[in-house]
Amino acid sequence: MDYLKDILIIIASCVALAKGAAWLVDSAAKIARTLGISELVIGLTIVAFGTSAPEFAATVSAALHGEEALALGNVIGSNTFNIGFILGGCAMVAAIKIDPALLWRDSLILLIITAVLLVFMLNGELSRLEGAILFAGLFAYLLFLFWKKQPPLDEELPTDTAGTKDVLLLILGLILIIAGGYFLVIAATSIAQKLGISELVIGLTVVAAGTSLPEFVTSLVAIIKKHHGISAGNLVGSNLFNTLGVLGLAGVLQPISADNHALISIGLLIGLTALMMLFMKTKWRLSRAEGAILVLTSLAIWVYYFVGKQ
Repeated sequence: MDYLKDILIIIASCVALAKGAAWLVDSAAKIARTLGISELVIGLTIVAFGTSAPEFAATVSAALHGEEALALGNVIGSNTFNIGFILGGCAMVAAIKIDPALLWRDSLILLIITAVLLVFMLNGELSRLEGAILFAGLFAYLLFLFWKKQPPLDEELPTDTAGTKDVLLLILGLILIIAGGYFLVIAATSIAQKLGISELVIGLTVVAAGTSLPEFVTSLVAIIKKHHGISAGNLVGSNLFNTLGVLGLAGVLQPISADNHALISIGLLIGLTALMMLFMKTKWRLSRAEGAILVLTSLAIWVYYFVGKQ
C-alpha cells in the first residue's frame, strides 16, 4: 500500500513536469527574442535556475539534516545524469546544434569548477570557506553572462513580442517543475529506502535522476520545438548552478565530507564533461552517435556507483 502511494505521487509529478516544461520552453523562447538576447543565455540562466530548483531543495535539505553523503551524491549524480542520459538522450532524438560560446565559455568553466571541486575535497571535506568560494563563483558567472549579453541568432529574431501571458506561463511552468521535481524525489527516495539502498547510492542515482527530470523534460521539449540553445544551455547551466550554487550553499551551511568513492565519482564526472566538450567541437553539433556514446558512458558510471559501493 505504501508503494502504491509513492507510485501515484511519481505519476502525478511526471505529469506536472511535462506540462510545466512545455509552458517554460515556449514562454522563455519568446521572452528571449523580445529582450534581444540569445536563447542560449536564457537556457543558461532562467531555465537552468528553474530546473535546478529540485536539486537545490534536496541538497540543502540533506545538508541541514546532516545527510552529507546524500547532499554530495545528489549533485554529482545529477550532473552526470544531465550530461550523459539527458544531453546524450536528447541528441539521440535529434542532433543538437552547438553555439561555440557554449563550448569555449560555459562548458570550459564547468570543467574547471568541477576540477576545483575535486581539489577542494581531496582532504576529505568541502569546508564552509570553500563552499563560499563556489557560491560566490555563481554570482560572478551570472554577472559575466549579462554583461556580455550575447545577441540572438538570426533564426531567433522576434516575430512577435512577449506579453503578460508569457511571463505568467513562465512562472507557472517553473512552479509546476519545482513542485513536480520535489514530490517525485520524496516518493522515489521513500521507495529506495524501503528497498535498503545506501544513502550515497540513493543520492548518486535515485535522487539524482529524480531531481534531473525537470532538466530532461525541459530539454527534450526544447529539442522537439527546435530551441537548441535552450536545450543544451539548460543542461550546462544546470550543472553550473548545481556545483556553484547548490553544493556551494550546502557547504556553507554544513561542511560536506567525501570518501574515496565520492572522489572517484567526481573524477568520472570530470572525464564525462571533457568527453561532452570533445563531441561538441566535432562540426559544432552533437550527433545521434555521440549522444549514444554519452548515454552508454553514463550507464557504465552508474554501474560503478552501485558496484563500487558494495
